[in-house]
Amino acid sequence: MRRATAANSVPFETSEACLRTRHAWLGLLAAASIAALAVTAVLSPAASAPLPREKPASLIAANALSRLEERRVTTTRILPSTDIGDLVSSGGERPVAEAAQSRFAAAPLPQPAPRERAETAAGAAPVARETASAIPANVSPSAVAKDLFGAMRSPAPLAARSIGSYAKGCVAGATALAVDGPSWQVMRLSRNRNWGHPELIDMLQRLAADAPSLGWNGLLVGDLAQPRGGPMTSGHASHQIGLDADIWLTPMPDRTLTRDERESMSAVSMLKGPSNLKDADRGVDPSKWSDARARLIRRAAQDPRVARIFAHPGIKQALCRFETGDRSWLRKVRPWWGHHYHFHVRIACPAGSVGCKDQNPPPPGDGCGKELAWWLSDEPWVPKKPAKPSKPAKKKHMTLAALPDACTQVLVAR
Repeated sequence: MRRATAANSVPFETSEACLRTRHAWLGLLAAASIAALAVTAVLSPAASAPLPREKPASLIAANALSRLEERRVTTTRILPSTDIGDLVSSGGERPVAEAAQSRFAAAPLPQPAPRERAETAAGAAPVARETASAIPANVSPSAVAKDLFGAMRSPAPLAARSIGSYAKGCVAGATALAVDGPSWQVMRLSRNRNWGHPELIDMLQRLAADAPSLGWNGLLVGDLAQPRGGPMTSGHASHQIGLDADIWLTPMPDRTLTRDERESMSAVSMLKGPSNLKDADRGVDPSKWSDARARLIRRAAQDPRVARIFAHPGIKQALCRFETGDRSWLRKVRPWWGHHYHFHVRIACPAGSVGCKDQNPPPPGDGCGKELAWWLSDEPWVPKKPAKPSKPAKKKHMTLAALPDACTQVLVAR
């Protein structure tokens, strides 16, 4: 017997069978859910703790740049006698932050911290805008210049150029004088001061080539400049722009000196005795001085590129007595303190060295008269006792900001 509902025409027996089937399936699903929960509870005792989720790319990028920014802030500081890499960005041609941005290019990144914040975090004093504008944010303008330039081991890969003045400047594109040549040897190799403008290197090589014909075996060359010039860590106020060179008054031996000998060997003074004693004889010792030395200095002075030669007044006196012909070259030989173990050659600013400052020319004449007499007197050498002792003034070191702006670019050039 078949019954039909008013709602539809499906037979009753068929509807009842469908309901039983549906209830059976719901029961199975409920049992499966309970079993799954039980297994989860067994395998994960800390089931109540949320599972770790993978960080979105934007959060990874933000965290990465934050760490880089913290590193930039804390490492942009000046440490004496450290490698320059600690003082400038270590990213090379491509900054580290730029590399992070390219890796997460699709994710928005926070802006870098302003320069003022970095300087404050590093403990640096605020810098005037007109001073800081020419100096990159990653180099402190208040840093001691001799520490920065003294740390450089290679020249700036730029066109050759002497910048600034002899005692306040730097050199770009410096060339090294080979430590050994046909008629020269470089001394004190550990200092790494055999660098100069190419014109200075050429002048020295030509002088060395002429030396044997003058009765001088060869040159022992002292300090020129550091690889990028600038103030030196010790020994000189000048020698900063690659145009100065010290040449020993000791002849080169017939053999190649070892590195140890070049460090320990002493130059020989040409004087009779100390110059700082009252009524001292400040002339040269005839047993040490020779005409060959005078000919060598004369040949150096006759090079048109040479602007000055510094020598002890006693050596200037010997040169004045030596020359019996053309005395014009003696104008370039200037008496100065020290310089009795070596003579100091200085060439004029080379062509193309924009920003290089020459000295005024020496006074007219051969300099063998009243000026030399003053230098040989007690006045320059014997100090007068002060009426009231005074405290020695604290020496101030030249900062990077004191050098020409272009020297900052020479310093950081890669």
